[in-house]
Amino acid sequence: MSGDLTALSAVEVVQKIVAGELTSTAVVGACLDKIDETDGALKAWAHLDRDWALAQAAEADRLRKEGRATGRLHGVPVGLKDVVDTKDLPTERGSVIFAGRRPGADAALVDRLREAGAVVLGKTKTTEFAFVHPTDTVNPHDHRRTPGGSSSGSAAAVAAGQVPVAIGTQTNGSVIRPASFCGVYGFKPSRGMISRRGVLQTSRSLDQMGGFARSLEDVAALADAIAGYDPADPASFPRPRPSALAGAREEPPVEPALAWLDMPYHDRLDADARAGMEAVVDALGPRVKRMEAAPTLSGLVEVQATLHHYEICQHLGAVFDGHWDRVSDTLKPVITHGRAISEAEYQDALAVQASADGFFAEFFTEFDAIIAPSATGEAPMLGGNTGDPVFCTIWTLAGLPAVTVPLLVGDNGLPIGLQLIGAREEDDRLMRSTAWVTRALQASLAEEGA
Repeated sequence: MSGDLTALSAVEVVQKIVAGELTSTAVVGACLDKIDETDGALKAWAHLDRDWALAQAAEADRLRKEGRATGRLHGVPVGLKDVVDTKDLPTERGSVIFAGRRPGADAALVDRLREAGAVVLGKTKTTEFAFVHPTDTVNPHDHRRTPGGSSSGSAAAVAAGQVPVAIGTQTNGSVIRPASFCGVYGFKPSRGMISRRGVLQTSRSLDQMGGFARSLEDVAALADAIAGYDPADPASFPRPRPSALAGAREEPPVEPALAWLDMPYHDRLDADARAGMEAVVDALGPRVKRMEAAPTLSGLVEVQATLHHYEICQHLGAVFDGHWDRVSDTLKPVITHGRAISEAEYQDALAVQASADGFFAEFFTEFDAIIAPSATGEAPMLGGNTGDPVFCTIWTLAGLPAVTVPLLVGDNGLPIGLQLIGAREEDDRLMRSTAWVTRALQASLAEEGA
């Protein structure tokens, strides 16, 4: 097949492989070649084994040729954030402390990927312990800028065409924000939709899985492939899961009812992002109800920080104590702060988190989705942090599904994402609303340009 195979979507790759028009070996080889060409500058990958990746692809091709069952991601190369355990590749968690670490088993989501027929291409770079200290990955659109974090390598690799889909994690804003900065789709499904077994635990209350792609269908298909009940994960629920991909392909029964919440922290928006968001609200017109957020809602940002900082010290305390000299100076103050949080403050934060779950369950009886910024604006320059996650914090705390769509462009020509947030365990409804909003905004732009 002629043409750039790395430009194909995951959905297209599966269709062509199943139809016998394309081989996984060809697609995986094209992705590996693209990485060879571009990753010297981008630095998105922590670990690659070309022969192992091609062996997986050859096995996918053999199964197809023999008429065996094919999976929903059959032959599709996938990047894994380097906090996800893989027995065939190191999992170093973005820290020198874990250099050379070889897990004895795959994470649950890797098992799901294998069942779906996917090819694990390699491990993408993450910030230290999937938290605040940056890795050396750069933004594909401007190498002077951050790709965001903590799922830095996954977002950058997808944006650069090195892989069609990749896995990330989100404890605050680590899927939605880098997807926005890199100009790709990012999706964090509802809390408990995807097992976290075998993934670095930084916060048992907040850690959630997500993914990156260059289309809404692809990011939905990826989420569906790795979703499933796992009794080993206390956040996992033993109920059927909605199909995000079916939602992305469906027309909503009625035009969705959307909400925009004016938050006190909206003053952190860059001017171009603010103008873009205002234009979105105006274009959607009467479908959006604009509301002033209650002060208690914006106060949830501090609740998230309390849980995150306290729990990372609980989960990784022995690691920090045993290797303090190898913990970054960026992270050390966070650890010190986390250790100063009392048990009473922590329990209070858990109680507020539970009340937030109840609040949003009621909220979404009236609305199909909340629209919000995905980040403060364009990707910041390298040299500081990986960007402010505040526009993701509340939704992550409440375990709500969230998706970012690369719809806006900032003053420097760099991408800015539009975020939509939905009701817990109604990820299909969120995807329907997202597809509708995307079409409505594209139609509005077309009318303006006519």
